Amino acid sequence: MTKRHEVHLELLLGKHVRDKDGLKVGRIEEVRAHEQGEEWVVKEYLIGPVAILERLSALPLAGGILGLVTGKVPSGYKVPWDKLDLSDPEHPCLTCTRGQLEPLTRGKEAGKKKGKSNVKL
Repeated sequence: MTKRHEVHLELLLGKHVRDKDGLKVGRIEEVRAHEQGEEWVVKEYLIGPVAILERLSALPLAGGILGLVTGKVPSGYKVPWDKLDLSDPEHPCLTCTRGQLEPLTRGKEAGKKKGKSNVKL
């Protein structure tokens, strides 16, 4: 039997994340999970400014406005569940470098349909 490790997801939201080299990556803004039997299993974490816009369903409008006003496109990262070390939930850290993550951009996420497997906390 394997030992289960449980973390209260609501306590992870807003936590700063660093990569394995100690570089800042961003804050955890959203957790995506899917239903597996009677449990919900985390699929990925979304980190960075785009992730909070995604969580608030404001990504298409706010992302475009921010890009026009600041000249910068908000960015973030998709972090697979197995790339985030939660052994210390107060200080989550990646098991990889920031450069090894898939970027989360407003263009990529804006048009996606929300399915049953995406959970917003």
